[in-house]
Amino acid sequence: MNPNTNTMHSPDACTACTICVTHCPVAMATRKFRGPKLTGPAYERFRMLGFRDETSLEYCSNCKNCDISCPSGVSVATFNMLARAVYCREHKPPLCDWVLAHSGDIGKLCAHLPGRLLNACMDNPLSRLVMHAFGIEKRAPLPRFAPLAERRAFVKKGRTRIGRKTVAFFPDCFTRHYDPATGLDAIRLLEKAGYTVVVPNAFECCGLPLVAGGYADDARRKARMNSKELAFWSGQGVPVLTVCPGCALMLQYEYRNLFSEEETLGNHAGHVIDICVFVADLIRAGTLDLSGARSGVAKLAYHAPCHARVQGAGRAGLDLLSMLPGMECTDMDSGCCGIAGSYGFKRNTYAIGMRVGEALFTAIREHCAPLAASECGTCRVQIRHGSGIGVLHPISVVLSSLK
Repeated sequence: MNPNTNTMHSPDACTACTICVTHCPVAMATRKFRGPKLTGPAYERFRMLGFRDETSLEYCSNCKNCDISCPSGVSVATFNMLARAVYCREHKPPLCDWVLAHSGDIGKLCAHLPGRLLNACMDNPLSRLVMHAFGIEKRAPLPRFAPLAERRAFVKKGRTRIGRKTVAFFPDCFTRHYDPATGLDAIRLLEKAGYTVVVPNAFECCGLPLVAGGYADDARRKARMNSKELAFWSGQGVPVLTVCPGCALMLQYEYRNLFSEEETLGNHAGHVIDICVFVADLIRAGTLDLSGARSGVAKLAYHAPCHARVQGAGRAGLDLLSMLPGMECTDMDSGCCGIAGSYGFKRNTYAIGMRVGEALFTAIREHCAPLAASECGTCRVQIRHGSGIGVLHPISVVLSSLK
């Protein structure tokens, strides 16, 4: 799939070949979902005639494997997400969906509270039972808030000039609230290459959770704010790096695809770069020297996130890890992990997500590597939950090898 195509806005671009159905992990895991073709371009013809109710849309995880597999370049998932937005405007979603979709805003409200307190409120048995009744599966591996000191350190990091060259770091919600350690690792690695790293607080959530939850209007507002900030850094000639494939997908492609009526939202997409791609280029250019790298882990299992693969950039994390001397990094190539952002946290889709990810969990366990690696934060949460194996971002693995 080429995310730059605009054929997704015409249902006639779909040739009804059903390849997307055979590659849909949710359709293979449950009969509750009618499949991406039927809920997407096929039913779009009925929606154009005024039909709206297609309730199985709630089971689409927006993993975009349908987009990856489509030989005609149709963004089938875009049909589904736009249809879900219309459905949610007319049928108020449950409060649970609103909370999960707006997790970035909720995280900002909790920004000054200690992680230990927040986690205690979420993790105790009574809270989990209440959340289960509310719609959040009690067995789901909710990400834990990072210590307050780490969250503050990440947001403040980069205000001191280190090198002559500057990059901006997009502070995605997962890194900002739950995993600032990965963000700090990325900043330290870039500083080793001579860069000053700025973390602009003006950036908002990329909007992906909002789109998946059916809140496209809220996502559009985030897109406008982020596009304005991207324009500023673009004007400065400063690239914007992200450690999250989902954020890269939104910033580089989805603003243009989902909100095509606002053409300016995609104007500065070219200044957004996946950090694994950026660091790999630094290594090839000799700006970052790995000749003295000594990794403490010689064997890794790698999972390529769906939202990274759909961008057509290959397996950037795997390519980067393969540059480490003595590193044996194997691509599990076992499909979606099943988490799909907040999909795997919901009571009505948790079991589906676990069935989707079982092949991956089994492959990782059988590989017998001490650690796994993946660029996506929620993929890492799901892999730990399903396989019992620790998971790191590729950037953290590279940095540890240089210490």
